[in-house]
Amino acid sequence: MLPIAGRGWRCIVCVKPVPDPSLFSKLRLDPETMLLRRDEVPSVINPLDRNAIEAALDIKRRLGGRVAVMTMAPPNAQEQLLEALALGCDRAFLLTDKAFAGADTLATARTLAAGIRKAGRFDLVLCGAWSADGSTAQVGPQLAELLNVPDLVCVTSMDLRSGRILAQCRRENGTVLLDSPRPAVVTLEAGANAPKLPAMGGIGKALKSKVTMWNSRDLGLKPSQVGLAGSPTRMLNVFAASGARKGEILQGTTNEVTAQLLERLRHDGLVTTGKGVSR
Repeated sequence: MLPIAGRGWRCIVCVKPVPDPSLFSKLRLDPETMLLRRDEVPSVINPLDRNAIEAALDIKRRLGGRVAVMTMAPPNAQEQLLEALALGCDRAFLLTDKAFAGADTLATARTLAAGIRKAGRFDLVLCGAWSADGSTAQVGPQLAELLNVPDLVCVTSMDLRSGRILAQCRRENGTVLLDSPRPAVVTLEAGANAPKLPAMGGIGKALKSKVTMWNSRDLGLKPSQVGLAGSPTRMLNVFAASGARKGEILQGTTNEVTAQLLERLRHDGLVTTGKGVSR
């Protein structure tokens, strides 16, 4: 649970429908587009995005306010948005357009940022720290940059006091404590909370709810800004790295082995007899 005190907050949770992680072994790449054939495996809400939903709903329960959920996805992503509504989110936005297909992280963040601006004022944008299918951890920071707000990544706990965000964030060699004003973008780690399942009452309410759908024109985005056309990174090829290694055991005394090793390194151009290393 997140210890919170203060006034109500308006939260927007960005979620991503991903292929069910339990069926990843059945995923295939399209050999021409080098994109995943996502229609061959059922989609679910990205696991870490559930932590983001739970964090936003915890803020709503304890502070008041409202929670919206948003995704950029094909029309069938309404199923994941209805699940988020069943959990307790108040509104759902689906950014969907054929022009969005093939988007990299930057084009995705650009589209989401446009949707967030159109949705209105916000205090927090929450996302999972990374997605199960891409694991780049780039969309959250890119969103913060495009929205021109602080970026708190890999958050494991938050304390919201007097309109500010005190966040414990995981880093490679430990944790850091960051203090930020709002609005801000926060990406959540799995240990931040324990996501709940929808209640029966929430399911019934969700089935009566309407999902707001926006395309690129609604968001004021040009074709060159979205999807594959707006993506500076492209998947050119995917292959399995060879695990084969060529080894050689050098024989002799320590001095003899050292001399043999240096001779081979010189021969391969890895060291020189003069100064420094050749490459």
